[in-house]
Amino acid sequence: MNRRLTSALRCSAPPLALVLAAAVLTACGGSGSAGQTPTTVKAPADSAAAIPVDTQTPASADSVPGGPPEGTKSYAGLLQEHTSDPVTYGQVPPVGGPHSPTWQTCGYYDAPILTERGVHSMEHGAVWVTYAPDLAAGEVALLKGLVEGRTHVLVSPFVGLPSPVVASAWGQQLMLPSAEDARLAEFVSYFEQGPQTPEPGAPCE
Repeated sequence: MNRRLTSALRCSAPPLALVLAAAVLTACGGSGSAGQTPTTVKAPADSAAAIPVDTQTPASADSVPGGPPEGTKSYAGLLQEHTSDPVTYGQVPPVGGPHSPTWQTCGYYDAPILTERGVHSMEHGAVWVTYAPDLAAGEVALLKGLVEGRTHVLVSPFVGLPSPVVASAWGQQLMLPSAEDARLAEFVSYFEQGPQTPEPGAPCE
């Protein structure tokens, strides 16, 4: 081989160092993105512990305050029928039983009302508060105030009561020594159109 051919071959052949460098780059994936490892983003450690508000457990129904006041007596087996005849009741004042076809409009009365009409009002969910005719004027005023803002409270004097004040609802009764007894308001609040009502939603107006 002459000198010119040898020289040409030397000039056209790439240096050995460049060949080795190209081989290394090819094995490592070069500078392109195909050889990159994807990055994994992890959620915060406490994110799995978050609880939706609507899955929380509500408070127990047993924690809801309320109920008949101490001393309340209950009566069962009361007849619900209309009659135009006078009725002799087993309790004084009555807590239910046969009654007039017409109910007594709820409110305050300063004279005794027809007993059978009062019983009909209790069938509609009324609380009937009766008081002795000789009750002190100041206590009568307190009883009169019970009807304010209420649709199903009936207040009237009643002759022959076993105690100065008696609060009655259908099948429920509480005898009280005075109108100032705190249990009176509790009785009214619980039993006015309460769970004992035979005809829920019936009017007393």
